[in-house]
Amino acid sequence: MGADKKPVIQVRNLHKVYSIGKNKVHALNGVSLDIYEGEFCAIVGTSGSGKSTMLNMLAGLEKPTKGQVVINGEHIETMNENQLVKFRRDHVGFIFQSFNLLQTMTAQENVALPLVFRGEDKKVRLKKAGDLLDLVGLPEHKKHKPNEMSGGQQQRVGVARALVVDPEIIFADEPTGNLDSNTSRDIMNMMQKVVREQKKTLVMVTHDNHLASFADRIFHIIDGKIVKIEDNRQGENEE
Repeated sequence: MGADKKPVIQVRNLHKVYSIGKNKVHALNGVSLDIYEGEFCAIVGTSGSGKSTMLNMLAGLEKPTKGQVVINGEHIETMNENQLVKFRRDHVGFIFQSFNLLQTMTAQENVALPLVFRGEDKKVRLKKAGDLLDLVGLPEHKKHKPNEMSGGQQQRVGVARALVVDPEIIFADEPTGNLDSNTSRDIMNMMQKVVREQKKTLVMVTHDNHLASFADRIFHIIDGKIVKIEDNRQGENEE
């Protein structure tokens, strides 16, 4: 990364301690990291490593016990719930393992849904949604309901829905957890391409080292600590 690139996400000395009965569990134990604009980063770890807690902290879904999460220069650990809701609505897209599509709506309506909450005009919403379904390779499926599509196609709809709000950052939680390995690879290739073309910052959490290998950088997390950072961008020229 060139020195001119500024971090979109800055995490400093992040701790999360849960009390379970009389025991204290350190889900995050002093994590610090920077994620830059336009990067595809993976946070990899086994179940219980702290990776999902990490994602929740970055998205402002949980408050840290200690430490800072700064996104686009804003301290999200100090925001109240209303500020967080607005922040997520304006800056963040989510891709979930379970697709979370509404069964009664077409692919296009599902993608357009986040824009309803922004009060955008119906024609504009459906146009944006249609363009994004083209982008993720589903031009023929705009009028299909989720039950008329394969899991991989549904996840493409999920990616389009995350992009429709034009977020700076996309958080993906085990995005291919319900898909077979070939379909997973297709989805990862597509996400890689979309992130590059749209200049998005994508943070993905996964337990799968192979899926993580699609990312530009991989943060390995064990017992709430980042133990290794791998850089996959072989000899990339500085812009």
